[in-house]
Amino acid sequence: MRTLGDDNGKMEGGREKDLPARQKEIRMRNEAGKEAMSACVLCPRACGSDRVAGRPGFCGLDSRIRVASCGLHWGEESVLVGEKGSGAIFFSGCNLGCVFCQNWEISTDPDSGAPLCPEELADIMLGLQEQGCANINLVTPTPVLVPLIAALEEARKKGLSVPVVYNTSAYERVESLRMLDGLIDIYMPDAKLWSRKRAGKYLGAADYPAVMRAAILEMHRQVGDLVLDGQGYARRGLLVRHLVMPGLLDETEKILGFLAGRISRQTYVNLMDQYRPCHRARGFPEIDRGLRAEEFAQARRLARRHGLERLEERDLSRLLALLGVGA
Repeated sequence: MRTLGDDNGKMEGGREKDLPARQKEIRMRNEAGKEAMSACVLCPRACGSDRVAGRPGFCGLDSRIRVASCGLHWGEESVLVGEKGSGAIFFSGCNLGCVFCQNWEISTDPDSGAPLCPEELADIMLGLQEQGCANINLVTPTPVLVPLIAALEEARKKGLSVPVVYNTSAYERVESLRMLDGLIDIYMPDAKLWSRKRAGKYLGAADYPAVMRAAILEMHRQVGDLVLDGQGYARRGLLVRHLVMPGLLDETEKILGFLAGRISRQTYVNLMDQYRPCHRARGFPEIDRGLRAEEFAQARRLARRHGLERLEERDLSRLLALLGVGA
């Protein structure tokens, strides 16, 4: 498993950096991050808010971590859950404005979460590890990237050894992602929409497609294709999610073509069929319906047409058994 020092943490000849060098590197990342938050440019919004001084940014957050909920989570990809569950930490706030957001109660209400310091977040990670989770799954972590760096280093020092998953919308600045290089084992970005017009309409960010593509390229540069261990658990690499939306299969095809052509045909892809009109989607008649079975089947055919064979396979009966539901 890749940890701080495995790539950037090695010097010429393969000699590992000593502890003071690692501490200096983390300190430099934290200082750069705090500077980026003082007139915030952490994400592509570049809203300019002085979050360090306590003024919330577009995401609704100041410089503090806010955790809405945490615990073992069974609704994630099979390679993250297995029989152990994923140690999910849901952060409040968001830097996108998706009209169909399924977690809108958390994403639009930054006060939904309890404020924590990095040391407290590190202890949550360690507590989830003690419960036997397969990984630490950081959900919507972009707005808290800076204190998250300190929390991850603290958790590693205290014995965190399971993989860390960065579960993101992919609305990320490449410069910010580079602050995480060596700290994240598994990147799990969404690839939502391809066209600027629809991204502006449904995500509140017309630049999302270009930003998403650059972010996923950087994530893949850092961790490569998804690697599984002997038990089928994800240990390192890239896992991409794409929510198939009603009437938008042209978006799906463009995204799948990008993944196959610019990232890797070995990209592990979760094509998700759980779209339903949530939040403000009722105000957009063209997406005010569920996904049809044929639309999802066509999305899977498109993936294979582009040579993408590593697709998430759902096993509902196995999930129900793990949850203790059924006969």
